[in-house]
Amino acid sequence: MKKTILSALLMGSISITPSLHADTIKIATEGAYPPFNYVDSNNNLHGFDVEITNALCAKMNAECTIVAQDWDGIIPGLIAKKYDAVVASMINTPERRLKVSFTNHYYNTPLSLAVKKGSNTTMDNFDASGLVIGAQSASTQAFYAEDVLAAKGATVKLYPTQDEANADLANGRLDAVIADMIPLMEWVNNHGDGCCEYVGDFEGTNAEAAIAVRKEDDQLRERFNQAIDAIVADGTYLEISNRYFGTNIY
Repeated sequence: MKKTILSALLMGSISITPSLHADTIKIATEGAYPPFNYVDSNNNLHGFDVEITNALCAKMNAECTIVAQDWDGIIPGLIAKKYDAVVASMINTPERRLKVSFTNHYYNTPLSLAVKKGSNTTMDNFDASGLVIGAQSASTQAFYAEDVLAAKGATVKLYPTQDEANADLANGRLDAVIADMIPLMEWVNNHGDGCCEYVGDFEGTNAEAAIAVRKEDDQLRERFNQAIDAIVADGTYLEISNRYFGTNIY
């Protein structure tokens, strides 16, 4: 009888082992920042961030669920434990590090400027005074626009998504937009309908995009770091980067 009970207890302990739950990770992305993350007509998530996430989860032998979350609520949602990590082209900044922890970077990008075609604007002659400049709210470009460009006389208009800012530039409601270089160049070249032109990068603004986790989740952060190193080393990262951008953005 005791042997039967012991066997049952042992079997029970195996059936409720926590390892499966430890390897189930819920990850948020924005879903409104092409080509890094976006939602298709069938409400499925795609983009560079999504493919990198899938590659990292494969390296970690983790079962991952990726969900879309509005940008303004993406850090509060992480802190509230709606998900375990954020892979959404989020720049690692001192202000954000007060609230969350970041992995090592998984790509680099400077802040850049786009204007209406025919404006003859260059980074050398760019004068923000009197211009209405759009940016995505709660983003590094918004902080830069408010801290630097507004001080030079610009009126800064903030939008929930970068696509909305770009649309207002195309429609003539803005004089310029500021955004991360790669998505801004991709929009100008492929989705701007010839309305606008890429001007260049703001000096000294190169920044690192990284994965955000809760401050207490050191083990998860290190698992992501090891997985980033692994996909860079085995060529998976380069394959994904070439497919989206034709170059290595690491």
